[in-house]
Amino acid sequence: MGLRKIIEEKYKKAFKSKKFDEANTRRLIKSSIKYNDIENRTGNSKEEINDQQILSLLQSLIKQRKDSIDSFKIASRDDLIAKEQFEIDLINQFLPKQLDEKETEKIINEIIKKQNFSSLKDMSVLMSKIKTDYTGSVDMAIA
Repeated sequence: MGLRKIIEEKYKKAFKSKKFDEANTRRLIKSSIKYNDIENRTGNSKEEINDQQILSLLQSLIKQRKDSIDSFKIASRDDLIAKEQFEIDLINQFLPKQLDEKETEKIINEIIKKQNFSSLKDMSVLMSKIKTDYTGSVDMAIA
């Protein structure tokens, strides 16, 4: 089952269970996916975004919430911090297990050896390869 379908099913389940906080967050995810579908259609492609693009979108949603949490910490808004953390936890349900720093470093070293990268010029190719091959499981901030 595709990621889009899983998100839709969990949204319906939360709404039927009257868990409106969960339903609202999942509706936000669905809206973001739909927005990206529409944005994708304006180009040459008429297709919906794929699961890999959805994973990338989910990671950006989490990053937005983490940035908000940092702002709310400065303002001492614990209520808003809790809300954002709740949303992060819900979004994380759709992402694969995040690799830790050691695992990420191991992957990077393997790619460097396999591709025979030797200079800083290869950094963009390396980051692109990580982003495409390990979407959702590697935190690009760590990479």
